[in-house]
Amino acid sequence: MSQGEAAGCGTAKPQDQGWAWMVLLAAVVLQGLTLGFPCCIGVFFTDLQHEFQASNSQTSWFPSIMVAVLHGGGPLCSILVKRFGCRFAVMLGGLLSGLGMVASSFCKSISQLYLTAGLITGLGSCFSFQAGVTALGYYFVRWQTLANAVASTGVSLGFTLWPLLSQYLLDEMGWRNTFLIFGGILLNCCVCGAIMRPIQLAPGSLPQSAKPKEEPGSRAEEAQLSKGASPYHPTAQQHTRRTKCFQMLQKYLAFDIFCQNKGYQIYTIGVTWMMMGFALPHVYLVPYAIHNGVEERKAALLISVIGFINIFIRPLTGLLSGHRIFTGRRIYLYSLAVLLCGLSNFICVISAEFSVLILYCVILSVAMSGVGALTFQVLMDVVDMDRFSSALGLFTILESITLLIGPPLTGLLVDITSDFHYVFYNSSFFLISAALFMGLSFCALEKKNKLREASKARLDNPSRYQYSETSTEPKAESQSPPAVEYITSI
Repeated sequence: MSQGEAAGCGTAKPQDQGWAWMVLLAAVVLQGLTLGFPCCIGVFFTDLQHEFQASNSQTSWFPSIMVAVLHGGGPLCSILVKRFGCRFAVMLGGLLSGLGMVASSFCKSISQLYLTAGLITGLGSCFSFQAGVTALGYYFVRWQTLANAVASTGVSLGFTLWPLLSQYLLDEMGWRNTFLIFGGILLNCCVCGAIMRPIQLAPGSLPQSAKPKEEPGSRAEEAQLSKGASPYHPTAQQHTRRTKCFQMLQKYLAFDIFCQNKGYQIYTIGVTWMMMGFALPHVYLVPYAIHNGVEERKAALLISVIGFINIFIRPLTGLLSGHRIFTGRRIYLYSLAVLLCGLSNFICVISAEFSVLILYCVILSVAMSGVGALTFQVLMDVVDMDRFSSALGLFTILESITLLIGPPLTGLLVDITSDFHYVFYNSSFFLISAALFMGLSFCALEKKNKLREASKARLDNPSRYQYSETSTEPKAESQSPPAVEYITSI
């Protein structure tokens, strides 16, 4: 761990108390300002279409780029965190987010909006959000699950307040002045970053898994150079550059974890596929309601209903999933929540009346609570904390690809067919298939590893199984690793 990471995200002493709770409060605000912000873009969808004479597909690129960069900037955030610490990354992100929205208020075309609000604001939100999540993982150990769930309520607060504020400001002063005000609001991420003060690690405070490890390939490189190959020889220099490049990719993108850890591999693929449909209702629910005759203020209220219910359900989900019964099994709760998200979309296909849409928002918000509260906790379950920042970088950059292309492709389909129902058909397909993939794959992986552990136990103690198989079988099960270990010991 570098000095920057140790200073900015180090293990607080004591953990789970004192200043750690101030960091948790800052994380709540950060997630509301970053992850919660894109939900309000649907309020401006119709106005932006009229302003720039853009289609559904062209307009949807704006929130898609913002959300994709927010998730896909993980590797850059990892570099900043490791080099300068969490405080610097969060404050830099707040500065970029604010500048991006201020610049957006002066845009003359939809393509300029892609650059300012999409790229710059999205990248700033990424730095603030992901550095905040990383800091939270080091400040909390015993209450880590609860801390992640409480922090995710910030997203719920954002979902509740951003659409209402957006609709009010849009009616009073137009979208350009509203974006200008948003720039000032997002600068508050810098305040949250200031709270995440540097903490000097005490000697020996790092857990065993967080101690620096020798990079793979370095020993092989040293061996070749020791055999007489000069480091100034072109071939040796090329080999050294390739090795360093590989080590950089491994350090910040965790390709080695993806190849070796089956649990991380399954989870990353499943979430990446899921994100193809997860963001669709957030982008198109308000335009869908307005298209079917719902008043604009009521349509904006739909997103706020989702966020308001999330405020109460997410902490309960965190408490439930933190119970020891679910240790190593939180992935199944996560898959169930994703499945419910997919099934709930069929309600919108049945009717577009406001009362029916309210029912849809209630059910969707309950399911989203599980997804939001568990996404990063499951990731912390499947990888060691010392590699979490790198694993988060690869995880988010892969899901950002599907977040980027999902809404525009669906918008193109809506433009061709003039039927908003395809939004919810597509969303349901990706969510349901991803839930089944993750749940069934982890179930098969768990059974495979239990059989492997049982076989290893029999080989290690053949005499015990030779004479008393019935009486010793329960002991073999009691000596197997905890359920969580099947994820990280592949």
